[in-house]
Amino acid sequence: MNDGPSHSAGLQLWIDSRELTGDAGEADEMAQAKKIATYILVVFVLYTIINSPDRAADLVQVGFEGISDAAKGIGEFMTELVK
Repeated sequence: MNDGPSHSAGLQLWIDSRELTGDAGEADEMAQAKKIATYILVVFVLYTIINSPDRAADLVQVGFEGISDAAKGIGEFMTELVK
């Protein structure tokens, strides 16, 4: 049997030190805030799609056009680098 500190003892010490400094709850609060923000975003997107599907389709089209334009720009940049 090993009398030295084990990995679990080190982990427990790290957890205890986080509890003493107040950092233990901060990560939980941030995860909860992120979850709430995600739910709000999903509800907003669904509300927008249901209330005005034409507008939602326009927004999706604009988004894809932006991605396409960005990809074309990167392609042109890479082509100029090779020349």
